[in-house]
Amino acid sequence: MTENTPIYDKLEQSLKKEELVGLCTIIAGQQLGSKLLIWPDGNTLGDLRSHSLHEKVLLQTLELFKQQKSERCLFECNQSTSEVFIEVFPPPPKLIIVGAVHAAISLITFAKTLGFRTIVVDPRSAFATHQRFSEADELIVEWPHEALSAEDFNEATYLVALSHDEKLDNPALKLGLESPCRYIGALGSKKTHKRRVKSLREIGITEKQLARIHSPIGLDLGGRSPEEIAVSIIAQIVTVRNNS
Repeated sequence: MTENTPIYDKLEQSLKKEELVGLCTIIAGQQLGSKLLIWPDGNTLGDLRSHSLHEKVLLQTLELFKQQKSERCLFECNQSTSEVFIEVFPPPPKLIIVGAVHAAISLITFAKTLGFRTIVVDPRSAFATHQRFSEADELIVEWPHEALSAEDFNEATYLVALSHDEKLDNPALKLGLESPCRYIGALGSKKTHKRRVKSLREIGITEKQLARIHSPIGLDLGGRSPEEIAVSIIAQIVTVRNNS
């Protein structure tokens, strides 16, 4: 067992759990090769042999977590310079689709191509079948408030409400709006959205939270068919992912 074996073991565990984690390695300067594993809550494992360097690397890693990118950084500590490679391992993006509608089938195909883990939630067993959604990573035939109550809505989560049914969409939207969920979109006309907003206000959603909903969902591509609607939704998701 090497000095860094516990770090690699913990890194492997975090990756299996799809947790956001950063591995920091000194690649130039004193204590070459020293490593520090960092989680978003500030917990760490490892030793860079310098308290001041530890604190600086920790702060920089937490900033890089927000951008979900890796970077080589120079740090001045105790009259010496250290170069540290901060490798960020973001969790795979996760697309949660509420409503086993036809557009969801094509949306899953596009999302899988882009590396998303896909989850479909709909209590209607006639629609939510494995035959229709064979490409989905997970198909949950339950009410959204039950199926998603324990789901981790993090910065890598994208939520799409497509059922056109407030009983299905609104509980899921509430969970997403009260989280750091990266994208929230809901199918429906402006009239439908106005009614949706009123209902969400009544269950405690604030104006600031309501402003996060993309509705009508998708970029305005003039699409009409389920496949064209799916294209517009995934295009908007990609836009948000690359510009936020």
